[in-house]
Amino acid sequence: MTKRISGLTLIELLVVLAILSILAAAAIPYAEVTTQRNKELELHRALREIRTAIDRFHADWERGRIPHAEAASADGYPKSLLVLVNGVDLADVTGGRRYYLRRIPRDPFADQRTPPARQWAKRGYQDRPDTARWNRRDVYDVHSRSERTALDGSRYDEW
Repeated sequence: MTKRISGLTLIELLVVLAILSILAAAAIPYAEVTTQRNKELELHRALREIRTAIDRFHADWERGRIPHAEAASADGYPKSLLVLVNGVDLADVTGGRRYYLRRIPRDPFADQRTPPARQWAKRGYQDRPDTARWNRRDVYDVHSRSERTALDGSRYDEW
């Protein structure tokens, strides 16, 4: 009677290793794209949150609810992003303090050691649209400082 020894041959192990290598090689780029897509969604959300707060601030200023010199520029936009977090005293009969942001959202593509208020590139109301320098009088718009390319081919600093 012949006794059969069970186990795996070297060829079988190499085939399994090759299959696992192919699967891993396909999964890594997919994971990188998924991570980038999640960061892009977070960037969209952060930009929308800040821009909505700026628009609400400006609308309150136009209605006369915010004193002109306190926290707003002559054009009715906040002097800094911190104004949106710290809030402003309202000038109408209801009084009180109005806050526009709980916190300044982080730019997911910026260095996370940098404070959130300094992660964003800002544009003032009287700045030219193509300028890279902020006038420091008010915050009319924000955008990412990242020059990386998005999945759709655009640059994050153009969003």
